[in-house]
Parts: sequence; structure tokens; C-alpha cells
Amino acid sequence: MKKNLTHFTKSGNAHMVDISDKDITDRIAIASGEIKMSNSSLKKIKEGSHKKGDVLGIARIAAITASKKTSDLIPLCHNINLSSVSVDFKISPIGDIYCIATVSTSGKTGVEMEALTAVQIGLLTIYDMCKSIDRSMVISNIQLESKKGGASGEWERIK
Repeated sequence: MKKNLTHFTKSGNAHMVDISDKDITDRIAIASGEIKMSNSSLKKIKEGSHKKGDVLGIARIAAITASKKTSDLIPLCHNINLSSVSVDFKISPIGDIYCIATVSTSGKTGVEMEALTAVQIGLLTIYDMCKSIDRSMVISNIQLESKKGGASGEWERIK
């Protein structure tokens, strides 16, 4: 079945999708991404000895704030009242930091974009705080892991 892009009118103009007839349902989305960095940068983050302070704590707050501002950043996103946002960072043994954002709401549209925005801004904040000591960092693999709720139901990335 071919799906049409919903953010365009029949004449091809961009518009915000009308969700007024949609049901309010519980919705949740989980997104993830990673940043690769040098061992020396990672060591400073783990030890809490970075001159700019608690890198992961500040990145977490930035990610949560960004999720709440998604509709300000992405023109056709609806302004959504979020029920919860959690952001976790996991440090791998090989020097990567993984960011996982979980966003939920009870509403008429999903929170995938809010979760993806949280991950991206969380990782960009880490980059910003560490760039003075490591410009070789690489942000990658920003992706939706799963979503639940709404007419399309559940979706999960196959691993």
C-alpha cells in the first residue's frame, strides 16, 4: 500500500496536518544515538574532571528542554504537552556515549520527533562541551527505536 506524504496539500503546498478528528491516546517514543570520542575526553567525563562541569548532567537537561521545544524547531510539528521525558546516557567500553530518550504524552499525535530532537540536542551538547579538547568527535546513528499509540499502533526497530 502506497502512503502519501501528509504534510503536503494536493497542490503540493506544505501545511500542518489537521489532527482535530484524531482520538487522544497514550503515546510513547524511544530514540537513540551515539557520540564517539577520544579516550581522554571520555575519561574526563567519567571522572567528572571536565573544566566545564558535569557534561552528561548538562546534556540531559539540554535534551529535555529541546524535546519541549521541538515544534519551535521543526516547522510542521504540532505543539505537544509532554507527560514525561527521560534521557539516559550509557558509556561503552570502547569510548562511545549512547543517548536514549523516552518521551510520552496523552494526545492526538505522536512524540517521535520530540524523542529524536532530545537525542540530537543531548549529543550536540556533549560535543559543544568537549570540543575544546576533542574536535574529532562523531555523532551518528540517530534513530527511532520504537513508538506506541495512535492509529498506526506499535512499531519497533528490528535489531
